[in-house]
Amino acid sequence: MYKLSSDESFNFELLRLLSHTAYNGADVSECLIAAEEITPGDFESWYTAWNKRAERVLSHVKDLKDPISIRDAMFRAATYSRAADFFLHGNPDDPRINSLWKRQTECFDAAIAQLENPGYRRLVKADGFDVPIIVFPAGNPGDTKKRSTILMGNGFDGSMEEMYHMHGAAALERGYNVVVYDGPGQPTVRRGQDLGFIHNWEAVVTPVIDFLETLPFVDATKIGLIGYSLGGYLCARAAAFEHRLAAVFQIDGLYNFGAATPFQDSEGLNKILAGVDDEAQIRALLNDPKVPTGFRWMLGQGLWAFKLKSRVEFYEKVKLFNLTGIADKIQCPVFVGDPQKDMFFVGQPEQMAKALGDKATLVKFTAEDGAEEHCQFGAARFTNAVMYEWFEDKVVKV
Repeated sequence: MYKLSSDESFNFELLRLLSHTAYNGADVSECLIAAEEITPGDFESWYTAWNKRAERVLSHVKDLKDPISIRDAMFRAATYSRAADFFLHGNPDDPRINSLWKRQTECFDAAIAQLENPGYRRLVKADGFDVPIIVFPAGNPGDTKKRSTILMGNGFDGSMEEMYHMHGAAALERGYNVVVYDGPGQPTVRRGQDLGFIHNWEAVVTPVIDFLETLPFVDATKIGLIGYSLGGYLCARAAAFEHRLAAVFQIDGLYNFGAATPFQDSEGLNKILAGVDDEAQIRALLNDPKVPTGFRWMLGQGLWAFKLKSRVEFYEKVKLFNLTGIADKIQCPVFVGDPQKDMFFVGQPEQMAKALGDKATLVKFTAEDGAEEHCQFGAARFTNAVMYEWFEDKVVKV
C-alpha cells in the first residue's frame, strides 16, 4: 500500500486517520496536508500539523448555518484534536493532553447533537468507577421499536468517539442501535477518573448491559460487542463472564496481550528497553529521537494508559491480559479478525480461534481488498460489510 510517511508508525496512524473519511470523521485533502507538514519521528510536528487542521476547520464554523455542514465540521475538528493528542502521552504532565481532549469532546458533542436522531452521553455506575457511554438510537427520534444493538469499545490507545466513525455510523445505517463506551485506561476514564487499565473487563461491560436492558428501543436478546485492537481481548474477556451477549467481534483476534509481537520481538521493545527501569531513564528514552517512533510511543502510551511509572510494572501488568483458561467460557459466536499484515498481533487470531473451537469464525483480511493492516485501517466500508453480514446471519435473522 502507498506510504504516507517514511516513519512506519506515522504512516500507520495517518492511514488510521484517513479511515475516518469513510464515515464523515475526516476529509482526504485535510489529512494529506497534515501528512505533508509532519516531520518523520517528530512528535511535536505531528501535534502542530493536526492542531493546525483542527483550528482551521473550526475557523470556518462561525460562518456555517446549515446543521449538516456544522455537524461535519465538528466531527472533523474532533478527529483532528484527538490526532494532535496522540503522541503526547510520554509526558503525562503535558497540559495539552487535557486541553485537546476538552476540545475534541465539545466538538464531538456539537456534532452528534446535529444527527437526525441525536446521540447523547450517559454515565453508568460500575464497582468503584463510572463508565461513560454515548447512545446513538437507530430510527427516528422517539422510536421505541426494539432493535439489535452494537456495543463498541476501543483498545490500548483509541477512544469511544473514534468507534462511531469506524463501526458505529455503519451500524446505524443498517438499523442497529449503537452504544460506545470507555473503560479504565481509555481516554475519558483515564483523564476524568485517573484510572489505568484493568484486565477484568466484565466489570466494565456488565453494568453497561444492565443499562441497555432499561432502554425501550433495545432488543436485549440481540446485543453484539465490538472490541478494537486491545479491545479484542477486552471484549472476549467480558463475554467469558457476561453471557447476555449475543455475539462478539474481535477486531482483531487477541488471545494473550503479553505474548503479542511488541513484547516478544527480541530485536524490538525488549532489546531497546533492556536495563531501562527507573523513571529518569524512561523519560530520557522517550525523548530520544534515535529510538524508533513505535517503541517510544508504545512505552509512553503504555505507562500513561496503565497509570504506571516503570517498564517492569508495565510488563507485569500486560501479562494479566491473557485468555488462557478463560476463552472456553465464552458461549456466544465470535468474529475473529485476522489481517494479513498485522504488525502487532501476529499469530494471535489463530490462537484465539483454536481456543474457541466452533464458536469462532476466523475471517482473513487481505491486501487484495486493501484490508491487510491492523484493524483493517483504510478498508472501513469493506470491513463493516463483512462484519455486519456475519452479525445478520448469526444473530439478527436467527
